[in-house]
Amino acid sequence: MTAGNGAGRRVVVTGLGAISCLGAGVPAFWRGLEAGGGRPEPISDPAPRMRSWQMYLVPRGDVPTEPARLAHVPLAAGPRMAVAAAREAVADAGLDARAQAGLPVVMGVEMGNAWMHEERRSAGPGGVPAVVGDTAWSPMTVTSAAVGAALGATGGNVSVGNACAASGYAVALAADMIRGGEADIVLTGGGEGPTRVGMGVFNRLGALDPDRCRPFDVHRKGTVFGEGAAMLVLESAESAARRGATVYAELAGAAWSCDAHHPTAPDPRGTQASRSIRQALAEAGLTGADIGAVVPHGTGTPLNDVVESRVLNDVFGDRSARLPLFSLKAMIGHTAGVAGAFGCLTAALLLHHRRVPANTPLDEQDPECPVWLPQKEPVALSERAVLVNSYAFGGNNVSVVLAGAEGAA
Repeated sequence: MTAGNGAGRRVVVTGLGAISCLGAGVPAFWRGLEAGGGRPEPISDPAPRMRSWQMYLVPRGDVPTEPARLAHVPLAAGPRMAVAAAREAVADAGLDARAQAGLPVVMGVEMGNAWMHEERRSAGPGGVPAVVGDTAWSPMTVTSAAVGAALGATGGNVSVGNACAASGYAVALAADMIRGGEADIVLTGGGEGPTRVGMGVFNRLGALDPDRCRPFDVHRKGTVFGEGAAMLVLESAESAARRGATVYAELAGAAWSCDAHHPTAPDPRGTQASRSIRQALAEAGLTGADIGAVVPHGTGTPLNDVVESRVLNDVFGDRSARLPLFSLKAMIGHTAGVAGAFGCLTAALLLHHRRVPANTPLDEQDPECPVWLPQKEPVALSERAVLVNSYAFGGNNVSVVLAGAEGAA
C-alpha cells in the first residue's frame, strides 16, 4: 500500500540532526561521508561471548550524558543520542519554543532502551543481578517519549517498532500527518545504541561480518551494526514559506509493502520490494528517469544484496548500470531501527549538495549484484530526485522518494 494518498499538502525537509560514528552533528556526518566513512571497533563489553562483537561506534566523547533519565526510567545511549539529534534538527529548522511545544514526535526505534535491560540483567557482586538506577525494570520503547519530554513537545507522540524498517515507516507516517492536515510540522527519525541481545541474535544467525560492513562485495559475510541517531523536521511547504525556512528537499512520495515470505529472509523474487518503489514514484508523480541516485538498504547480507540488486534492475532496467548507489551502511554500519531515517537524511544532503560522494571501495563486486557503486570520485547529481529503500525482517519494505528543493516552498 502507499503510505499516503498522494493528495494534500506538499511536504518538505527543513531541519536535520545526526550523531553517528562519524561524529556529532550534520556537518561532521557529511564530512565523514565525503572522507569515506568510518570503521567498526569492538564494543566495550568485558565478556561478549560472541564470534563477532564489533560495531560502528559513536566516538565516546560525542555520546551525550544527558538526559540521564525520563521520570524514574534511566536512559541508555540510544535515547540520549536521539534527544541530542532532535535538538540539532529543531534548531536547524529555526523552531522556537512555541513551535516546539506543539510539535508531534514520530520515532522509529527497534531496540530503544535495551542496553539498560541488559545492564540490569548483568551479574553484579556475588552473582546478584544489577539494578540500574532506582528501579529494577525499565521499558524499552522510551525514545520517542524522551525526545518529546526534552523538547517540551505535546503535539502527539508515536513510536514505530517494525524492526529495521521502523524509521522509514516513521518518516512516511509523519509525512502523512502533514498531508492530511493533522499538523504543519512533525519531528521524525530515531536513535539506537549498542545491544548484546541484537548482536547475539545476529551472531546465532551467522549474519554478522567479522571484518566490516561491505554491501555488494563478493566476500561479504553479513552486516555490522552501527549506533547513532538521525532526525528530520518535516513541514508543509506553505508553513516553510511563511517562516522563510531553508528547505533541504521535498519528501515527494513514500510507500510500503510486505513480502509475507519468511520471518527473516527476503522474498527472492523481490516482487513486493519492487512494488513499494513503483508506488513511491507514483505518489511523487515521478518516473524512474527522475531518480538520480539510490540510497539502498544494502546490509551486506548475501540474500539482501542480491534481491535488492534484482529489484533495482527490475524497476530501472538498463538505467541500473548508470544509476549511482550510495552504500551508506558501508560507512556507518547498519543502524537498525534508525537506518531508514539515516537514509532519508543522507538523501536530503545529496540533493542539497547536488553530488553523491564516492563509496567505500569494494574488494571485488559480486557479479550477482549488477549495480553501480562509484568508488573513485564523487558523482554529480543531475536528476531531480533520490530513492531510499529500507527493509526489515518479516518482509517489511518501505521506499521513500526525496526531490530537490527547487520550488518546494
